[in-house]
Amino acid sequence: MSEEKRDYGADLIVDSLINHDVSYVFGIPGAKIDRVFDTLKDKGPELVVARHEQNAVFMAQGVGRITGEPGLVLVTSGPGIANLATGLVTATDEGDPVLAIGGQVKRGDLLKRAHQSMNNVAMLAPITKYAAEVHDADTLSETIANAYRLAKEGKPGASFISIPQDVTDSQVSVKAIKPLTDPQLGSASVADINYLAQAIRNSVLPVLLLGNGASAADVTAAIRRLLTVVKLPVVETFQGAGIVSRELEEETFFGRVGLFRNQPGDMLLKKADLVIAIGYDPIEYEARNWNAEISARIIVIDVEQAEIDTYFQPERELIGSIEDTLDLLLPAVAGYQLPEGSLAYLKGLRDNVVDDVKFNRRSQAGLVHPLDLIDVLQTNTNDSMTVTVDVGSHYIWMARYFKSYESRHLLFSNGMQTLGVALPWAIAAALVRPGTQVISVSGDGGFLFSAQELETAVRLQLPIIHIIWNDGHYNMVEFQEEMKYGRSSGVDFGPVDFVKYAESFGAKGYRASSKEEFEKVFKQALNETKNGPVLIDVPIDYKDNIKLGETILPDEFY
Repeated sequence: MSEEKRDYGADLIVDSLINHDVSYVFGIPGAKIDRVFDTLKDKGPELVVARHEQNAVFMAQGVGRITGEPGLVLVTSGPGIANLATGLVTATDEGDPVLAIGGQVKRGDLLKRAHQSMNNVAMLAPITKYAAEVHDADTLSETIANAYRLAKEGKPGASFISIPQDVTDSQVSVKAIKPLTDPQLGSASVADINYLAQAIRNSVLPVLLLGNGASAADVTAAIRRLLTVVKLPVVETFQGAGIVSRELEEETFFGRVGLFRNQPGDMLLKKADLVIAIGYDPIEYEARNWNAEISARIIVIDVEQAEIDTYFQPERELIGSIEDTLDLLLPAVAGYQLPEGSLAYLKGLRDNVVDDVKFNRRSQAGLVHPLDLIDVLQTNTNDSMTVTVDVGSHYIWMARYFKSYESRHLLFSNGMQTLGVALPWAIAAALVRPGTQVISVSGDGGFLFSAQELETAVRLQLPIIHIIWNDGHYNMVEFQEEMKYGRSSGVDFGPVDFVKYAESFGAKGYRASSKEEFEKVFKQALNETKNGPVLIDVPIDYKDNIKLGETILPDEFY
């Protein structure tokens, strides 16, 4: 009688991913991890082969941000591991769950100067929530189970597992662990909730500051329930975009904050006598920007304790399930109304916000003003679409002026401000939100950090429109250098024919040199993405950029 077939470590890895309902694995193969890739050919999640490991992490990060479940990335040893670093630090610092699995040399070579031998865990531990190397194949599944849970526990981030080649090649005697029920947090204490309710009732101008942690679906729903009953003014961080619904916008929304301390939201936060920070992480927009005078009275609602600094000293922290805490807060503050004086202030602020800076949109022939491009996007997109935004001057314009009414449908990198995220995030969005349109926006500099993934999007026939704001410079650096030094340095590079570039990958490529031309091309692209991605190159007019960094509203609003 033949013996029962024994599974390998690779089988235990893939079976663990199956048990955790992982749908996609992003990665690049190599000799030290190839048995796992071979196993994925027969079972398990869909394998998406990327063109660079950094971009594979960005794709996994996109899945994590949109779904709340860790995105999976699988790479080989040596440079495959090293290339994970930027993506993992971006995911960890921006609160997105990711599980990265990397190959390693055989255990016998770990202490030798062998091919691709390096201390994987030592390299990645400082930028992940959890990092471990597995030396016993029978413990692979339990390690994956713990790493997966830790990635999404509390403030989400990245987990990393290093697996020597002979561990994946070893036979195992155990089966994959079934996923466990996630621990459920209760609400904050009744005493803390009552304290906050009384603080709101005693306030003249309480303001909600909504961060990335408030953008989870259940939390967003609870915030909307609260705002439907009590019309409190709201300020979003860039990563909190879309929490306030279209129906609540007129009475509650006063803009987003990030990067420069001159936005309407900054003025409101300074004027407030109570700031309620919900799911806010200082890395999104440091408190020293919006609380420079150290005068704000702050109360926090979050899943874990705040990081305290000179400018962020909450007098009370409501720790627990944010949505449960908000639902218990609602009846305690029902009936509260802002005083007439506060309503008058908010009306004045809103009237000035509508005008904002009187930008001169008249651009020289062949260039498009940022607000004209945004007007076209706003008119021709709907709430089901996902818009991913790279880092550069375009992201400031988009964060301030492009409206979004569904959380986690307008995505920014505002913690690390990592170049190259937009296209990989768009790929992730197109995969996990099938049947919807995805818009990806970058500058000409940031695009080439991950532009090779255009081939991945073409291969998968994903409905992505990628728009390049093209000015021939690292412009976000350029205009800030000019503000500080009166000149710029190290920001110039040569031209690229992005239309030909797109066509060389099998994508459609267009160039639009006016608002009217862009609108025509964009509408055309919306109908063409059923066959795969479309790229639109837009020569952009950044003449008004320095105004973005200036104080733009009257002093009385501060």
